[in-house]
Amino acid sequence: MLKNVRIKNMDIKSLRRIISKKGFVMFRRSSVKKQSSLKNLYHISLASILIISFFYILPPSYKLISKSLKSNPEIENSSSQKLTQVLEGKILDDQKIDQDSNFTDQDLVYQELYGEVSEEDSLETGVRLKASVLYQLFEDTNYKLSDVRKNKIAKPVEIGKLPYELKEIQSTKKRKDLFIQIVLPLVLEENNKILLDRKKLFAILNKNNNSSSDNEWLNKKFKQYGVTNKDIPTLKRRMDIIPPSMAIAQAAKETGWGTSRFALEGNALFGQWTYTDKGIKPAAADVGTTHKVMMFNVLKSSVRAYARNLNTHKSYRKMRYVRAIQRDNVGKLNSLELVDHLDRYAETGKEYTTVLKKIIEQNSLTDFDDVKILPNSEAVKNLI
Repeated sequence: MLKNVRIKNMDIKSLRRIISKKGFVMFRRSSVKKQSSLKNLYHISLASILIISFFYILPPSYKLISKSLKSNPEIENSSSQKLTQVLEGKILDDQKIDQDSNFTDQDLVYQELYGEVSEEDSLETGVRLKASVLYQLFEDTNYKLSDVRKNKIAKPVEIGKLPYELKEIQSTKKRKDLFIQIVLPLVLEENNKILLDRKKLFAILNKNNNSSSDNEWLNKKFKQYGVTNKDIPTLKRRMDIIPPSMAIAQAAKETGWGTSRFALEGNALFGQWTYTDKGIKPAAADVGTTHKVMMFNVLKSSVRAYARNLNTHKSYRKMRYVRAIQRDNVGKLNSLELVDHLDRYAETGKEYTTVLKKIIEQNSLTDFDDVKILPNSEAVKNLI
């Protein structure tokens, strides 16, 4: 406290000198306020910049640090090992082979699996041409099996019905060649339809968001392929082609190279059973049995029903599993391995598969497995 100081006539300089001697510092109020405000603004700006920078750098830094600290997992392709195990009979558990364990029995979902085939078949009439007419047609279109084997290109010739004269052709080679010329384009056309569907499936799966039309298409395919739990891996295994050599061998075995009653009267190339009214009752059927052999208006419907059968029925899930491994492992299907898993197709079991292998090998049917059919549309052209 200052004592005996008279400040009446004292100027500000004198007052400041006296206060300084006492150890005090005097500032102007406006100056102090200005310096304090600038200092606070500086601190706030610096803190804001630091906070923003921290949250901006944090996400990429976290990813970088996590990636550097995390060890790279070793990914092993076990397709080859699994294929060997299946072929040796070591993988027999159906749960390991096909995950759709809640699959309803095929007879109970017949309409879903074959309704589309039946509808399309009902719109077909088909014309039965004589063998002589077919020979002339193939000659006019320059459709020869020798060229197909060499050039790997088949002509898009669609024959609706087998000629009755197949039975009368004395030359075994000519009869077989004519049968193959009729069946091969039908199998290739059906495979192309499956490949187009498969291409669309993978295109949808590669999208980030599916449209309503995509989901509608997927639901339709789930029904067509009998995937009741809407499992995508199961659908991918089922939606695949049948090797032409295997299809031709089975058609040859089931119809006696096109000479059976089921083939000539019902356009049935693969002897599939049905319990509906539309079918041909086998003459040698056991008493009490109610099954019939499926019949169609045209041959291509028989081929489509056959492909749907192999791609959906629970009896052939091991075949589909091996096929998926073959495609993943080597990118090419091996019919001689696949037929081993068709032992449930006929009552003769393994004997049936042995016969199929002989038909394939003796007639060099694997020559047709990499054959492409000339496109009849722009979409099919992109598959070649």
